Amino acid sequence: MIGQTDEFSLIARYFAPLSKGYAGALALTDDAAFVMPEPGKVLVVSTDTIVEGVHFLPGTPAGSVAMKLARVSLSDLAAKGAKPFAALLNAVLPRARDAAWIVAFSDGLKQDFDRFELTLIGGDTVSTPGPLCLSLTVLGWADVGRTPHRSGAKSGDDVWVSGAIGDGGAGLLAARGGSGSAYLLDRYRHPQPRLALGAAIAGLVTAAMDVSDGLIQDLGHICKASGLGAEIAAGSIPLSPDFKQTGLSAVEAATMGDDYELLFTAAPDRADVLLAAAARSGVDITRIGRMIDGAGVRCLDALGNDVTPVRTGWRHFD
Repeated sequence: MIGQTDEFSLIARYFAPLSKGYAGALALTDDAAFVMPEPGKVLVVSTDTIVEGVHFLPGTPAGSVAMKLARVSLSDLAAKGAKPFAALLNAVLPRARDAAWIVAFSDGLKQDFDRFELTLIGGDTVSTPGPLCLSLTVLGWADVGRTPHRSGAKSGDDVWVSGAIGDGGAGLLAARGGSGSAYLLDRYRHPQPRLALGAAIAGLVTAAMDVSDGLIQDLGHICKASGLGAEIAAGSIPLSPDFKQTGLSAVEAATMGDDYELLFTAAPDRADVLLAAAARSGVDITRIGRMIDGAGVRCLDALGNDVTPVRTGWRHFD
């Protein structure tokens, strides 16, 4: 049990190996880490927190929890075209959590830290009588002047999205006991940060972010930051074959969240070069609409009718 050990022993045994000998991490024995800047690069920093019972279900395998934590955080770096470099982990662990869970969690982290070339350089570990809470801060290097913001969209820009929408949300329904394939469950538990795509398109797009809380809601963030509106075609929203088998609609897919695909805008004359860049990265992209003068997002059906739902995505404080 966590309550029967101290945090220093836990860190040394399970997390210090993830520092991979990086000198600035000081083997996780200090209160700070040291990062040397790279010439011509900007350090991109993002953080995400997941809570048991909110962002993942109780009973989810520990390795899957670790991978989801890493990947939702890395998705933000992907949206900025950044190459992952390092991470800091804050783990708030229930006292009753057993050592086997920690072993499986640290093994899952190691797999993804190796896969995505991340080094653990610090963090904090504490115990709690409450639910499991995990936070990962990720750092990545990006070329100066090639980090798209939410605020850069222009009126007339095309709106694009990567991959397929709705799989993560449908996977959550499956995890809760509903119908749904193993593929959808995997998409929910193990999202794919689009790092190669983000790096390939960073200098071509005007605005970008990842889709975490719902396509329509997240596009609304780009609209607000850019002082514009957007129109998207429900029939253009890309859906996987497994999602289509659920009977859910494209509009429902666009509100479910947990996609961790890239949502971005670009001038219409960039379409061919964007498609070529996406092909090289191995990820499909789809043009789903355009930015317009105004405010907010309108989702239109094939006849041009406004089918925008009242609830456009996940909100933490509803």
